[in-house]
Amino acid sequence: MPSRTAVLRSVLAVTLTAGALTTLGTVPSHAAPAGCTGTGPITCRYDVAPGHYDVTVRLGSPSRTANTGITAEARRRVLDAVDTGAGQPLDRVVTVNVRQPEGQPTGQGGTGTPGLTLVFDGRSPAVEAITVRPVRPPALFLVGDSTVCDQPTAPYTGWGQVLPARLREGLSVANYADSGESSGSVLANAALFPAVRSQTRAGDTVVIQVGHNDKRTTATAFRDNLTRMVREVRAAGGAPVLVTPPVRRLFDSAGRLTGTAWHVNELGVNLPNEMKAVARAQGTPLVDLTTSSANLVQQLGVSGSEKLFLTREKGDNTHFSEHGAAAMSALVLDEALRLGVISSTRVR
Repeated sequence: MPSRTAVLRSVLAVTLTAGALTTLGTVPSHAAPAGCTGTGPITCRYDVAPGHYDVTVRLGSPSRTANTGITAEARRRVLDAVDTGAGQPLDRVVTVNVRQPEGQPTGQGGTGTPGLTLVFDGRSPAVEAITVRPVRPPALFLVGDSTVCDQPTAPYTGWGQVLPARLREGLSVANYADSGESSGSVLANAALFPAVRSQTRAGDTVVIQVGHNDKRTTATAFRDNLTRMVREVRAAGGAPVLVTPPVRRLFDSAGRLTGTAWHVNELGVNLPNEMKAVARAQGTPLVDLTTSSANLVQQLGVSGSEKLFLTREKGDNTHFSEHGAAAMSALVLDEALRLGVISSTRVR
């Protein structure tokens, strides 16, 4: 007799037929689908293996208006909230990467729960049906530090954590960024760049942002680490993309960003410039998030830029609020579109 897990995975693999949504246990009373609990938010858990999944949802309620968004796994925003009228459901498909541990790959902040976790939030969430189907679409792997990662605890938010909400189904964001990591440590830890490299195949893109924690890395070591990652991604069939680190919100007495904000490290190494040199030498696309984030921070000014970071909540001028993460994600995506790294057809 097949195990309960095998049976459930078989059910989860059911796809749409004849234009109708195949549900997981929706009952005539329109209660939440099987595997779901709560009303606001609604949390759903499914016993699936690590991998990539297309999740088809029917949002809305037959009897009331609703406003519903979706996060997956560790606070990863996969769909911004949408409005639905009473009896006017809306079908959406999101592609989700499932990893164990969820959140940060090294388990910082907690390892989460095995399988797929979906949270339906918004002002008045409602979901009528859910279908989960395993897929292996092109993947967008992220390698980086705490400003990129899936932060498990609010209000901390990485820009990679909100990026999936801007992308259409068929492109899976697999976030392997982790707090405190440098260009050397992401190479040395098997849960980070080596895990990405082992999964990368033709058609995948690997986005690499390091520098925040390379405070005492020499220029030579930084260039060597980046070059190694670029070459190994290509050897695996993937396309590497370098992203210079976003600035810190550190101003001098004249209201200008300091050298530390611009990522000139303790040895005097201008890390963004070194990354640009590697990109030129290797012919690698480069997103200059340092410059674009500096422009945004300086435009907002000393006071206005606080909302991008956790200055008021935590006295933190490095890590982003949800608003700041969304702003940084938009800067990355805009440049990725301009460079042709991501096709406009992939963007919501």
